[in-house]
Amino acid sequence: MKRNRLMNYGLPLLMSLTALGSSMPLRAQQDSVSIDWNKVTAVSKTTPTLQVVEMPRLRFPANVHDQVFKALKELGADYVRYVPWFPYPRLAVAELKPPTRDQTFWDFTFLDSTMKALMEATQGHSVVINFSTIPAWMWKTESPVYVPDDPYQTVWDYNQGSQLRDTTLKELTGYFGRLLGWYTRGGFTDEHGKFHKSGLHYKIPYWEVLNEPDLEHNINPQIYCKMYDAIVAEMRKVSPGTKFIGMSLAYESDPEWFEYFLNPAHHQPGIPLDGISYHHYSGPSGPGQGVEQWQYIFFDRVDDFLDKVRYIESIRKRYSPKTITTINEIGTIISEIPTKEYYCLSGAMYAYMFLELTKLGIDVAGESQLMGYPSNYPDVSMTNWENGNPNPRFWILKLLKDNLGPGDKLVETNQGYARIISQAFITAKGKRLLLINQNNKDMQIRLPEETKGGSADYVDASTNELPPARMQLTDRFITLKPFAVAIVQWK
Repeated sequence: MKRNRLMNYGLPLLMSLTALGSSMPLRAQQDSVSIDWNKVTAVSKTTPTLQVVEMPRLRFPANVHDQVFKALKELGADYVRYVPWFPYPRLAVAELKPPTRDQTFWDFTFLDSTMKALMEATQGHSVVINFSTIPAWMWKTESPVYVPDDPYQTVWDYNQGSQLRDTTLKELTGYFGRLLGWYTRGGFTDEHGKFHKSGLHYKIPYWEVLNEPDLEHNINPQIYCKMYDAIVAEMRKVSPGTKFIGMSLAYESDPEWFEYFLNPAHHQPGIPLDGISYHHYSGPSGPGQGVEQWQYIFFDRVDDFLDKVRYIESIRKRYSPKTITTINEIGTIISEIPTKEYYCLSGAMYAYMFLELTKLGIDVAGESQLMGYPSNYPDVSMTNWENGNPNPRFWILKLLKDNLGPGDKLVETNQGYARIISQAFITAKGKRLLLINQNNKDMQIRLPEETKGGSADYVDASTNELPPARMQLTDRFITLKPFAVAIVQWK
């Protein structure tokens, strides 16, 4: 299909480029955009946002911590997802040992500091909290799972076991109920009747139940639904106003997950299905590849993923149409130390994903993730782990968030076929045109006549760790550098 489409459009495109050749710089291929402002094609309900995964580098050194959370606060995003993750059990698990006959081992020493920083940085905005790691002692394992004394030592095999030791799920639900009580009700009463005071009364609008259960502990849909129902029932007693997001799948290739979880008949009466979540990462198709190959592969993988999203949405609408969809881990993984060109490409991929999810009516598009560093996914980091400065992936998210969001009207936008993505919006702030250069080369775009005198904010390799730059449009042409993302604003 793609090959035939290129053949069909190849001749007209060639003729168009020939006609415009006199005004085309030798270094830039050219494309064109036309807009029909009177033809609305969709109304957005999609919020661009990000996830924050607990990392030692979020904590120290102090200048990195301060800079990263300053950027998060200035972003001002909703639906910010926070995940204390299993590789650092002392940063993610509040009860690392099972209670004995006369003692419990609740300890929030390391959990509270990043949670506090997150809640302060997102004050006035919604968050999705996901303390995703179930204490290892609750699982049947051949021997006790090792937890190092050093809280910053990575433990990749902490998530052992595939069967809970307590099949009644009381241990599981008690843990999560008390955890939520610590953060929303000022404390909790432990297994032996002792009250532990936190003094914290955060409002948590959304709680996501577990993370990637299809990968972590290899839980099947049936068992997950039982766990979800039990956890939600207990947590609603603690915080009746909190809504719950389910599944959080690593992979979306098994329809059974969606068919089973979204069917209300598979849940206990009164258990809400407020939201579902799942993830996508684009990556290379093989070793030895670089930007020249990734510029095609990353976007092709998004297109493949979007077909799955359409199918999943048809299941959701059939079973539970009021359930929201949050695709809350979107990124690229190359398993090597990234360059600024890579970060621009990864950011352009997110911008393309955000646009296409907007067209599909998805509620939340969350970029992954605020901080990564060598040995722990540096390729998905949105900030520099050495100084805390936001990189192009962050700035592209901020560019989108500051200009586009729920309520915007998408209007008919036509373009050529040189891998320039364009979409015009009517927003509360005025007319906007999103441009994404999918190419590893400069591209010149011929804009509608009305753009003369306007401006464009953009992110590319030249802006790097600086905020989006602005250019004035003195004529109808704009040149985008490789993997640039720009938003044109009318005067």
